Amino acid sequence: MTDRILLTRIATYAYHGLHPEEEKLGQRFYVSLDCRLDLRPAATSDDWKKTVSYDRLAKIVVDTATERRFSLIEALAEVIAQKILATYVQIHTVVVRVEKPAAPIPTILDGVAIEIERKRDG
Repeated sequence: MTDRILLTRIATYAYHGLHPEEEKLGQRFYVSLDCRLDLRPAATSDDWKKTVSYDRLAKIVVDTATERRFSLIEALAEVIAQKILATYVQIHTVVVRVEKPAAPIPTILDGVAIEIERKRDG
């Protein structure tokens, strides 16, 4: 399937990380989604009810990132992917990228990121 809904760099402020300073101070995170599904029904009918709501996808990201603390951004991405696949049966594959621009690494870098891809079973 080549049809996609892309949400790019949804910004959240949260408290994820291994270090006590990260839990206390928090930092900005960016989450991007690549949702793969068949968009023909929406495209041919021009009916928003036949696609997936972009704002609801963004809400899943923001709620997941801000309502629970994760030690690892890998775990944050996994929960986001699980929630999206559980909520939207139309989406058969989701790629979740989590960027941590202020990772506490003693070197100069723009940030770190992880990316996972999850597919619906069956």
